[in-house]
Amino acid sequence: QVQLVESGGGLVQAGGSLKLSCVASGNISSINAMAWYRQAHGKQRELVARIISSGRPDYADSVKGRFTISRDSAKNTVYLQMNSLKPEDTAVYCCNTQGWYALNPFDSWGQGTQVTVSS
Repeated sequence: QVQLVESGGGLVQAGGSLKLSCVASGNISSINAMAWYRQAHGKQRELVARIISSGRPDYADSVKGRFTISRDSAKNTVYLQMNSLKPEDTAVYCCNTQGWYALNPFDSWGQGTQVTVSS
């Protein structure tokens, strides 16, 4: 099994910054993609940012220019640097990772970390 553990959420004022981290552990052979999703109260989950093994990162239009996704392949870790935060960024942020362990594909989710932006 592959487990994901997120950290870095919290309460911040509008205009502030937070950096989320997600570490994948387990018998991982390779990781194809790592992504951050968020789900605000009463809303559907949405993709925030994604980074694949080759190619440039993708971002939701609502976070372009403010959020940056990065990855440390050696540590199986993905980060989300969030700047100029807005109250509408308030949500539970979840990490998703897809790849291979042994000869099996995996698609794993973390438990999520709460981000609250006050106005």
